Amino acid sequence: MNLMLESTTEMPKKKVSKNYFTQETEDAIVLYNNTLDFKLRSKIYEEKIHYAFFKLTQNIIHTFKFYNTEVDNLEHLQHEIIVFLLSKIHLFDPKKGAKAYSYFGTIVKRWCILYNDKNYKSKIQKVSTDELFKDDTHSCTIESTSPEDSLSIFLDKYVDFVSINIYKIFPKEYDAKIADAVLELFRKRDQIDVFNKKALYIYIHEMIPNAKTPKITKIAGILYSIFKKNYLFYLEQGYINFKF
Repeated sequence: MNLMLESTTEMPKKKVSKNYFTQETEDAIVLYNNTLDFKLRSKIYEEKIHYAFFKLTQNIIHTFKFYNTEVDNLEHLQHEIIVFLLSKIHLFDPKKGAKAYSYFGTIVKRWCILYNDKNYKSKIQKVSTDELFKDDTHSCTIESTSPEDSLSIFLDKYVDFVSINIYKIFPKEYDAKIADAVLELFRKRDQIDVFNKKALYIYIHEMIPNAKTPKITKIAGILYSIFKKNYLFYLEQGYINFKF
């Protein structure tokens, strides 16, 4: 996916309609998801989808003033968001009734809210977080003012790590969708008041109506195993070295 974006981080030069997210864009996203040929997918993305994603992220950032960022150039932030959108594009299902514009717009706003709040709190509370990523080891240290802060930071990094590697951990698309639904609960943990087992299953069933409880339990167990192994390592060693 990064290869597809490598040459397109800047806004395309060609003139296009002010209505950047058209029915043609909607159709292109469906076609992209139903196409197995990598070169054709790349062509569809470059010609029909990238500009719409670029303008969508740009408009939301400026409309809602998501300016608490660690980057100097907002296009770099857009690039991060677009990469994230590409990691979620396969989850869009037009049969559920949602329009792609609304679906991906919601994803962008949620991503920006979490990112913006995280950076704002970092500036106000001056929480020191030194990331020392090396190759594919996903290793970093965490310095925090309290155990609660450390756990929260660890959870954020855990969710990011699993999201990036979700198809390596869960090669089957259906399993990956359930795993992503579980991760969404972690992403929304500050907004969820009840964390009992029954309530969590209800939340997941709302996101994936046909998911069977035994399957959810199995996927959640794998996610917990990855969390437990890496969190124990962090508590013992004092730094993160994510593995699955």
